[in-house]
Amino acid sequence: MVNYWNKEAETLPRDELDALQGKKLQKLAKYCYENVEFYKKKFKEIGIIPDDIKGKEDITKLPLTYKDDLRDHYPFGLNAVPMDQIIRIHASSGTTGKPTVVTYTKKDIDDWTELMARTVMAPGVTHKDVIQNAYGYGLFTGGLGFHYGAEKIGASVIPISGGNTERQLMIMQDFGSTIMTCTPSYALYIAEYAKQNNIDVSKLALKKGIFGAEPWSDNLRKTIEDELEIDAYDIYGLSEIYGPGVSVECEEKNGMHIWEDFFIVETLDQETLEPVPPGEEGILAFTTLEKTGLPLIRYITNDISILNRETCTCGRTHVRMKKVTGRADDMLIVRGINVFPSQIESALMQIPGVAGYYQIIINRDIIDSLEVKVELTEETFSDEMKVLEQFKNTIEEKLYNILQVRADVDLVPPGTLPRTEGKAKHVIDKRSKNI
Repeated sequence: MVNYWNKEAETLPRDELDALQGKKLQKLAKYCYENVEFYKKKFKEIGIIPDDIKGKEDITKLPLTYKDDLRDHYPFGLNAVPMDQIIRIHASSGTTGKPTVVTYTKKDIDDWTELMARTVMAPGVTHKDVIQNAYGYGLFTGGLGFHYGAEKIGASVIPISGGNTERQLMIMQDFGSTIMTCTPSYALYIAEYAKQNNIDVSKLALKKGIFGAEPWSDNLRKTIEDELEIDAYDIYGLSEIYGPGVSVECEEKNGMHIWEDFFIVETLDQETLEPVPPGEEGILAFTTLEKTGLPLIRYITNDISILNRETCTCGRTHVRMKKVTGRADDMLIVRGINVFPSQIESALMQIPGVAGYYQIIINRDIIDSLEVKVELTEETFSDEMKVLEQFKNTIEEKLYNILQVRADVDLVPPGTLPRTEGKAKHVIDKRSKNI
Protein backbone atom coordinates (compact mmCIF):
# COMPACT_ATOMS: atom_id res chain seq x y z
CA MET A 1 0.00 0.00 0.00
CA VAL A 2 1.37 3.42 -1.03
CA ASN A 3 1.98 5.93 1.73
CA TYR A 4 0.49 9.36 0.96
CA TRP A 5 0.17 12.39 3.20
CA ASN A 6 -1.93 14.39 0.72
CA LYS A 7 -3.05 11.93 -1.94
CA GLU A 8 -5.14 14.45 -3.90
CA ALA A 9 -2.23 16.85 -4.31
CA GLU A 10 0.41 14.16 -4.84
CA THR A 11 -1.57 12.38 -7.58
CA LEU A 12 -3.08 15.43 -9.29
CA PRO A 13 -3.53 14.71 -13.03
CA ARG A 14 -0.72 16.18 -15.09
CA ASP A 15 -2.84 18.65 -17.05
CA GLU A 16 -4.37 19.98 -13.83
CA LEU A 17 -0.94 20.26 -12.23
CA ASP A 18 0.43 22.21 -15.21
CA ALA A 19 -2.57 24.57 -15.19
CA LEU A 20 -2.19 25.12 -11.43
CA GLN A 21 1.48 25.95 -11.85
CA GLY A 22 0.62 28.45 -14.59
CA LYS A 23 -1.90 30.29 -12.40
CA LYS A 24 0.51 30.37 -9.47
CA LEU A 25 3.33 31.64 -11.69
CA GLN A 26 1.18 34.56 -12.86
CA LYS A 27 0.41 35.42 -9.26
CA LEU A 28 4.07 35.10 -8.23
CA ALA A 29 5.30 37.42 -11.00
CA LYS A 30 2.89 40.11 -9.86
CA TYR A 31 3.75 39.56 -6.19
CA CYS A 32 7.51 39.83 -6.76
CA TYR A 33 7.18 42.86 -9.02
CA GLU A 34 5.09 44.72 -6.45
CA ASN A 35 6.93 43.70 -3.29
CA VAL A 36 10.62 43.07 -4.08
CA GLU A 37 12.57 46.01 -5.48
CA PHE A 38 15.26 43.66 -6.81
CA TYR A 39 12.75 41.87 -9.04
CA LYS A 40 10.99 45.05 -10.12
CA LYS A 41 14.35 46.32 -11.37
CA LYS A 42 15.12 42.96 -13.07
CA PHE A 43 11.74 42.98 -14.86
CA LYS A 44 12.40 46.46 -16.19
CA GLU A 45 15.94 45.58 -17.30
CA ILE A 46 14.68 42.76 -19.54
CA GLY A 47 11.58 44.65 -20.63
CA ILE A 48 8.73 42.62 -19.19
CA ILE A 49 5.76 43.26 -16.91
CA PRO A 50 3.81 40.72 -14.82
CA ASP A 51 0.95 40.68 -17.38
CA ASP A 52 3.37 39.15 -19.91
CA ILE A 53 3.22 35.91 -17.92
CA LYS A 54 0.16 34.05 -19.19
CA GLY A 55 1.06 30.50 -18.15
CA LYS A 56 3.77 28.05 -17.13
CA GLU A 57 5.34 28.12 -20.60
CA ASP A 58 6.25 31.80 -20.08
CA ILE A 59 8.67 31.05 -17.26
CA THR A 60 11.66 31.50 -19.59
CA LYS A 61 10.67 35.17 -19.97
CA LEU A 62 11.46 35.73 -16.30
CA PRO A 63 14.90 36.67 -14.93
CA LEU A 64 17.33 34.22 -13.35
CA THR A 65 18.30 34.53 -9.68
CA TYR A 66 21.70 33.57 -8.28
CA LYS A 67 23.10 32.87 -4.81
CA ASP A 68 25.22 36.03 -5.16
CA ASP A 69 21.98 38.03 -5.42
CA LEU A 70 21.07 36.86 -1.91
CA ARG A 71 24.56 37.65 -0.63
CA ASP A 72 24.56 41.07 -2.30
CA HIS A 73 21.31 41.92 -0.51
CA TYR A 74 22.39 40.49 2.84
CA PRO A 75 20.65 40.06 5.17
CA PHE A 76 17.03 40.98 4.33
CA GLY A 77 17.17 42.92 1.06
CA LEU A 78 15.15 40.38 -0.95
CA ASN A 79 12.32 40.08 1.56
CA ALA A 80 8.85 40.65 0.18
CA VAL A 81 7.30 41.55 3.55
CA PRO A 82 8.28 43.74 6.51
CA MET A 83 10.25 42.08 9.32
CA ASP A 84 7.27 42.18 11.65
CA GLN A 85 5.72 39.48 9.43
CA ILE A 86 8.82 37.25 9.59
CA ILE A 87 8.59 34.55 12.27
CA ARG A 88 11.69 32.44 11.44
CA ILE A 89 15.20 33.14 10.14
CA HIS A 90 17.59 30.45 8.91
CA ALA A 91 20.99 30.80 7.26
CA SER A 92 23.55 28.73 5.41
CA SER A 93 26.95 28.00 6.90
CA GLY A 94 28.57 30.85 4.99
CA THR A 95 31.72 28.91 4.05
CA THR A 96 32.40 31.20 1.08
CA GLY A 97 31.63 34.55 2.69
CA LYS A 98 28.57 35.92 4.39
CA PRO A 99 25.82 33.38 5.02
CA THR A 100 22.78 33.11 2.79
CA VAL A 101 19.86 34.28 4.92
CA VAL A 102 16.37 32.82 4.48
CA THR A 103 13.24 34.27 6.07
CA TYR A 104 9.82 32.71 6.66
CA THR A 105 6.34 34.04 7.29
CA LYS A 106 3.75 32.04 9.22
CA LYS A 107 2.37 30.83 5.86
CA ASP A 108 5.85 29.75 4.76
CA ILE A 109 6.36 27.66 7.90
CA ASP A 110 2.92 26.06 7.49
CA ASP A 111 3.68 25.28 3.82
CA TRP A 112 7.12 23.89 4.66
CA THR A 113 5.56 21.63 7.29
CA GLU A 114 3.09 20.35 4.66
CA LEU A 115 5.98 19.66 2.27
CA MET A 116 7.92 17.83 4.97
CA ALA A 117 4.89 15.74 5.96
CA ARG A 118 4.71 14.48 2.35
CA THR A 119 8.48 14.04 2.29
CA VAL A 120 8.61 11.99 5.48
CA MET A 121 5.76 9.71 4.40
CA ALA A 122 6.82 9.08 0.79
CA PRO A 123 9.58 6.58 1.79
CA GLY A 124 7.05 4.66 3.85
CA VAL A 125 7.31 6.34 7.27
CA THR A 126 4.09 6.40 9.32
CA HIS A 127 2.77 7.80 12.59
CA LYS A 128 3.87 4.56 14.28
CA ASP A 129 7.57 5.27 13.67
CA VAL A 130 10.18 6.65 16.06
CA ILE A 131 12.37 9.09 14.13
CA GLN A 132 15.90 9.79 15.37
CA ASN A 133 16.63 13.16 13.81
CA ALA A 134 20.41 13.59 13.62
CA TYR A 135 20.35 16.58 11.29
CA GLY A 136 21.68 19.74 12.89
CA TYR A 137 19.28 22.07 14.67
CA GLY A 138 19.81 25.82 14.65
CA LEU A 139 20.45 28.09 11.67
CA PHE A 140 20.79 24.99 9.43
CA THR A 141 17.34 24.08 8.05
CA GLY A 142 17.71 20.28 8.27
CA GLY A 143 16.89 19.63 11.93
CA LEU A 144 13.79 21.76 12.33
CA GLY A 145 12.57 20.94 8.83
CA PHE A 146 12.43 17.22 9.56
CA HIS A 147 11.17 17.81 13.09
CA TYR A 148 8.06 19.72 12.03
CA GLY A 149 7.22 17.30 9.21
CA ALA A 150 7.62 14.21 11.40
CA GLU A 151 5.45 15.70 14.14
CA LYS A 152 2.85 16.68 11.52
CA ILE A 153 2.30 13.04 10.53
CA GLY A 154 2.12 12.01 14.19
CA ALA A 155 5.44 10.17 14.44
CA SER A 156 7.55 10.21 17.61
CA VAL A 157 10.54 12.52 17.14
CA ILE A 158 13.87 12.33 18.97
CA PRO A 159 15.52 15.76 18.39
CA ILE A 160 19.03 14.48 19.04
CA SER A 161 20.76 16.64 16.38
CA GLY A 162 24.19 15.66 15.03
CA GLY A 163 27.24 14.39 16.85
CA ASN A 164 28.06 12.28 19.92
CA THR A 165 27.91 8.97 18.07
CA GLU A 166 28.12 6.86 21.22
CA ARG A 167 25.00 8.58 22.52
CA GLN A 168 23.30 8.24 19.13
CA LEU A 169 23.66 4.47 19.27
CA MET A 170 22.64 4.28 22.93
CA ILE A 171 19.45 6.22 22.16
CA MET A 172 18.87 4.09 19.08
CA GLN A 173 19.03 0.96 21.21
CA ASP A 174 17.11 2.24 24.25
CA PHE A 175 14.38 4.23 22.49
CA GLY A 176 13.74 1.76 19.69
CA SER A 177 14.36 4.22 16.86
CA THR A 178 12.93 2.92 13.59
CA ILE A 179 13.96 5.79 11.28
CA MET A 180 17.25 7.68 11.15
CA THR A 181 17.70 11.05 9.41
CA CYS A 182 21.17 12.53 8.84
CA THR A 183 23.80 13.02 6.13
CA PRO A 184 24.93 9.86 4.32
CA SER A 185 28.49 10.53 5.51
CA TYR A 186 27.34 10.42 9.11
CA ALA A 187 25.24 7.30 8.54
CA LEU A 188 28.38 5.57 7.22
CA TYR A 189 30.30 6.67 10.30
CA ILE A 190 27.56 5.42 12.66
CA ALA A 191 27.75 2.02 10.94
CA GLU A 192 31.52 1.96 11.34
CA TYR A 193 31.33 3.02 14.99
CA ALA A 194 28.77 0.31 15.72
CA LYS A 195 31.02 -2.36 14.20
CA GLN A 196 34.09 -1.13 16.12
CA ASN A 197 32.14 -1.26 19.39
CA ASN A 198 30.56 -4.67 18.77
CA ILE A 199 27.02 -3.31 18.49
CA ASP A 200 24.89 -5.77 16.57
CA VAL A 201 22.87 -3.61 14.16
CA SER A 202 20.57 -6.53 13.38
CA LYS A 203 19.16 -6.16 16.90
CA LEU A 204 18.25 -2.51 16.37
CA ALA A 205 14.66 -1.56 15.52
CA LEU A 206 16.06 0.65 12.75
CA LYS A 207 14.49 -0.10 9.36
CA LYS A 208 14.89 3.01 7.19
CA GLY A 209 17.11 6.06 6.79
CA ILE A 210 16.41 9.32 4.96
CA PHE A 211 19.73 10.86 4.01
CA GLY A 212 20.64 14.11 2.25
CA ALA A 213 22.39 17.50 2.44
CA GLU A 214 25.23 16.23 0.21
CA PRO A 215 25.47 14.33 -3.09
CA TRP A 216 25.95 10.57 -2.67
CA SER A 217 26.13 7.67 -5.06
CA ASP A 218 23.95 4.58 -5.36
CA ASN A 219 27.03 2.55 -4.51
CA LEU A 220 27.34 4.40 -1.20
CA ARG A 221 23.63 3.78 -0.66
CA LYS A 222 24.21 0.03 -1.01
CA THR A 223 27.11 0.18 1.46
CA ILE A 224 25.00 2.00 4.05
CA GLU A 225 22.09 -0.38 3.52
CA ASP A 226 24.33 -3.43 3.92
CA GLU A 227 26.20 -2.09 6.95
CA LEU A 228 23.14 -0.85 8.87
CA GLU A 229 20.68 -3.43 7.47
CA ILE A 230 18.15 -0.76 6.50
CA ASP A 231 16.54 0.79 3.41
CA ALA A 232 18.18 4.13 2.55
CA TYR A 233 16.30 6.93 0.77
CA ASP A 234 17.56 10.14 -0.80
CA ILE A 235 16.15 13.58 -0.02
CA TYR A 236 16.89 16.91 -1.68
CA GLY A 237 16.49 20.48 -0.57
CA LEU A 238 18.15 23.87 -0.33
CA SER A 239 18.08 26.43 2.46
CA GLU A 240 17.10 29.09 -0.07
CA ILE A 241 14.06 27.03 -1.15
CA TYR A 242 12.62 26.31 2.34
CA GLY A 243 15.26 23.68 3.22
CA PRO A 244 14.71 19.90 3.05
CA GLY A 245 11.42 18.85 1.49
CA VAL A 246 11.88 20.03 -2.07
CA SER A 247 11.99 16.41 -3.26
CA VAL A 248 12.34 12.88 -1.92
CA GLU A 249 12.40 9.27 -3.09
CA CYS A 250 9.28 7.18 -2.62
CA GLU A 251 9.50 3.48 -1.83
CA GLU A 252 10.19 2.75 -5.53
CA LYS A 253 13.64 4.44 -5.22
CA ASN A 254 13.38 5.58 -8.83
CA GLY A 255 14.03 9.30 -8.59
CA MET A 256 13.04 12.02 -6.12
CA HIS A 257 9.55 13.51 -6.46
CA ILE A 258 9.57 17.33 -6.63
CA TRP A 259 6.39 18.80 -5.12
CA GLU A 260 5.32 20.73 -8.20
CA ASP A 261 2.30 22.46 -6.68
CA PHE A 262 4.92 24.44 -4.71
CA PHE A 263 7.73 24.65 -7.29
CA ILE A 264 8.45 24.90 -10.98
CA VAL A 265 11.71 23.15 -11.75
CA GLU A 266 13.82 23.57 -14.89
CA THR A 267 17.02 21.94 -16.15
CA LEU A 268 19.33 24.45 -17.81
CA ASP A 269 22.45 24.09 -19.93
CA GLN A 270 25.56 24.62 -17.78
CA GLU A 271 27.06 27.16 -20.14
CA THR A 272 24.16 28.97 -21.82
CA LEU A 273 21.58 28.58 -19.00
CA GLU A 274 18.98 27.85 -21.67
CA PRO A 275 16.49 24.99 -21.05
CA VAL A 276 17.73 21.56 -22.14
CA PRO A 277 15.49 18.97 -23.86
CA PRO A 278 13.51 16.58 -21.62
CA GLY A 279 15.62 13.77 -20.20
CA GLU A 280 18.94 15.60 -20.64
CA GLU A 281 21.30 16.54 -17.82
CA GLY A 282 21.36 20.15 -16.69
CA ILE A 283 21.55 22.58 -13.78
CA LEU A 284 18.40 22.67 -11.67
CA ALA A 285 16.60 26.01 -11.33
CA PHE A 286 13.65 26.41 -8.97
CA THR A 287 10.82 28.93 -8.84
CA THR A 288 8.91 29.08 -5.57
CA LEU A 289 5.17 29.29 -6.21
CA GLU A 290 3.94 29.82 -2.65
CA LYS A 291 6.70 31.52 -0.63
CA THR A 292 5.75 34.93 0.75
CA GLY A 293 8.75 35.91 2.90
CA LEU A 294 11.54 35.28 0.40
CA PRO A 295 10.04 34.32 -2.98
CA LEU A 296 12.58 33.29 -5.62
CA ILE A 297 12.26 33.21 -9.41
CA ARG A 298 14.33 30.73 -11.46
CA TYR A 299 16.89 30.26 -8.71
CA ILE A 300 20.09 28.69 -10.07
CA THR A 301 21.11 25.88 -7.71
CA ASN A 302 24.25 24.69 -9.56
CA ASP A 303 23.09 21.13 -8.75
CA ILE A 304 23.29 18.84 -11.79
CA SER A 305 20.53 16.31 -12.41
CA ILE A 306 18.06 14.87 -14.95
CA LEU A 307 14.27 15.17 -14.77
CA ASN A 308 11.84 12.32 -15.45
CA ARG A 309 8.30 13.50 -16.18
CA GLU A 310 6.67 10.05 -16.42
CA THR A 311 4.13 9.13 -13.76
CA CYS A 312 5.78 6.97 -11.11
CA THR A 313 4.47 3.47 -10.38
CA CYS A 314 3.67 4.76 -6.88
CA GLY A 315 0.93 6.88 -8.49
CA ARG A 316 2.53 10.27 -7.87
CA THR A 317 2.39 12.52 -10.92
CA HIS A 318 5.00 15.04 -9.79
CA VAL A 319 8.23 15.15 -11.80
CA ARG A 320 11.15 13.12 -10.49
CA MET A 321 14.79 14.17 -10.39
CA LYS A 322 17.67 11.72 -10.50
CA LYS A 323 20.29 11.79 -7.79
CA VAL A 324 22.38 14.94 -8.01
CA THR A 325 25.56 13.92 -9.83
CA GLY A 326 27.51 16.96 -8.68
CA ARG A 327 27.52 20.72 -8.60
CA ALA A 328 28.54 22.93 -11.49
CA ASP A 329 30.54 25.08 -9.06
CA ASP A 330 32.22 21.98 -7.56
CA MET A 331 33.49 20.82 -10.92
CA LEU A 332 37.27 20.46 -10.93
CA ILE A 333 39.27 21.11 -14.09
CA VAL A 334 42.39 18.98 -14.00
CA ARG A 335 44.67 19.28 -17.03
CA GLY A 336 41.74 20.51 -19.07
CA ILE A 337 39.45 17.62 -18.06
CA ASN A 338 36.21 18.16 -16.12
CA VAL A 339 36.21 16.04 -12.97
CA PHE A 340 33.37 15.72 -10.46
CA PRO A 341 34.03 14.32 -6.97
CA SER A 342 30.86 12.24 -7.31
CA GLN A 343 32.44 10.36 -10.24
CA ILE A 344 35.35 9.36 -8.03
CA GLU A 345 33.07 8.28 -5.18
CA SER A 346 30.92 6.21 -7.52
CA ALA A 347 33.99 4.41 -8.88
CA LEU A 348 35.53 3.74 -5.47
CA MET A 349 32.31 2.39 -3.98
CA GLN A 350 32.20 -0.30 -6.67
CA ILE A 351 35.47 -1.79 -5.42
CA PRO A 352 35.31 -4.37 -2.59
CA GLY A 353 37.81 -3.55 0.16
CA VAL A 354 37.36 0.23 -0.01
CA ALA A 355 36.03 1.50 3.33
CA GLY A 356 33.92 4.37 1.96
CA TYR A 357 36.22 7.22 3.00
CA TYR A 358 38.31 9.10 0.49
CA GLN A 359 39.99 12.46 -0.04
CA ILE A 360 40.84 14.22 -3.30
CA ILE A 361 43.92 16.43 -3.30
CA ILE A 362 44.79 18.62 -6.28
CA ASN A 363 48.15 20.32 -6.50
CA ARG A 364 50.11 22.22 -9.10
CA ASP A 365 53.83 22.19 -9.66
CA ILE A 366 54.36 22.56 -13.40
CA ILE A 367 51.12 20.80 -14.26
CA ASP A 368 48.09 19.80 -12.18
CA SER A 369 48.40 16.62 -10.15
CA LEU A 370 45.46 14.60 -8.83
CA GLU A 371 45.91 12.48 -5.72
CA VAL A 372 43.17 10.33 -4.22
CA LYS A 373 43.61 9.01 -0.69
CA VAL A 374 41.58 5.82 -0.33
CA GLU A 375 40.90 4.26 3.05
CA LEU A 376 40.80 0.48 3.11
CA THR A 377 38.93 -1.98 5.29
CA GLU A 378 40.83 -3.92 7.99
CA GLU A 379 40.71 -7.11 5.90
CA THR A 380 42.12 -5.50 2.76
CA PHE A 381 44.82 -3.45 4.46
CA SER A 382 46.20 -6.53 6.21
CA ASP A 383 47.08 -8.08 2.84
CA GLU A 384 50.72 -8.36 1.81
CA MET A 385 52.45 -5.48 0.02
CA LYS A 386 52.36 -7.13 -3.41
CA VAL A 387 48.56 -7.53 -3.21
CA LEU A 388 48.13 -3.91 -2.10
CA GLU A 389 50.23 -2.68 -5.01
CA GLN A 390 48.00 -4.60 -7.43
CA PHE A 391 44.95 -3.17 -5.65
CA LYS A 392 46.33 0.36 -6.05
CA ASN A 393 46.91 -0.23 -9.77
CA THR A 394 43.36 -1.55 -10.18
CA ILE A 395 41.88 1.58 -8.58
CA GLU A 396 44.08 3.90 -10.65
CA GLU A 397 43.08 2.15 -13.86
CA LYS A 398 39.37 2.30 -12.96
CA LEU A 399 39.60 6.02 -12.16
CA TYR A 400 41.42 6.71 -15.42
CA ASN A 401 38.76 4.87 -17.44
CA ILE A 402 36.08 7.07 -15.90
CA LEU A 403 37.89 10.42 -15.58
CA GLN A 404 40.32 10.21 -18.52
CA VAL A 405 42.96 11.80 -16.32
CA ARG A 406 45.61 10.00 -14.26
CA ALA A 407 45.20 9.94 -10.50
CA ASP A 408 47.85 8.87 -8.01
CA VAL A 409 46.08 6.61 -5.51
CA ASP A 410 47.40 6.52 -1.94
CA LEU A 411 46.04 3.57 0.08
CA VAL A 412 45.74 4.47 3.76
CA PRO A 413 44.94 2.36 6.85
CA PRO A 414 41.47 2.12 8.41
CA GLY A 415 40.54 5.12 10.55
CA THR A 416 43.08 7.42 8.86
CA LEU A 417 40.81 9.90 7.06
CA PRO A 418 38.64 12.43 8.95
CA ARG A 419 35.10 11.46 9.99
CA THR A 420 32.26 13.95 9.97
CA GLU A 421 28.93 14.42 11.72
CA GLY A 422 27.67 16.67 8.93
CA LYS A 423 28.62 17.26 5.32
CA ALA A 424 31.84 15.54 4.32
CA LYS A 425 34.71 17.59 2.87
CA HIS A 426 36.23 15.38 0.20
CA VAL A 427 38.24 17.89 -1.87
CA ILE A 428 41.40 19.81 -1.00
CA ASP A 429 42.43 22.06 -3.89
CA LYS A 430 45.92 23.46 -3.21
CA ARG A 431 46.45 25.02 -6.63
CA SER A 432 45.50 28.59 -5.68
CA LYS A 433 48.22 28.55 -2.99
CA ASN A 434 50.89 27.59 -5.50
CA ILE A 435 50.12 30.00 -8.34
